[in-house]
Amino acid sequence: MSTFMANANTLQRKWYVIDAAGKPLGRVAVKAADLLRGKGRPDFTPHVDCGDFVVVLNAEKAVLTGKKLEKKYYQRHTGYIGGLKETQYATLMRTRPELAMELAVKGMVPDTTIGRKALTRLHVYRGADHKHAAQKPETLEF
Repeated sequence: MSTFMANANTLQRKWYVIDAAGKPLGRVAVKAADLLRGKGRPDFTPHVDCGDFVVVLNAEKAVLTGKKLEKKYYQRHTGYIGGLKETQYATLMRTRPELAMELAVKGMVPDTTIGRKALTRLHVYRGADHKHAAQKPETLEF
């Protein structure tokens, strides 16, 4: 008996919706990263991109526990000398909560071509409305 290896032709990708309202940001990001990677599938193959599509709703209502809102910073560099830009997570969650969720998921997906391709299947929305109803997404509770 030979081992089954998934490939791009045999995959059936599903759509999942995760509601982040009232849930910790990291817990939602872990679940989304696992779905994007396909880790929960019975036909998971590490060298094949076999993940599903994920829609995260209510990103603005995600919770950061402890004192992370005041002590955690989003840092980026412009590329110029002295160009380090820091944004406090309290400001980031108020102005761009979608970016905060995307950064959390990006940190949990491998930095490879498969990981970068998986991130293109992540859709994060600030509110409860999304434009993917035609794909008949399945709601995930955890």
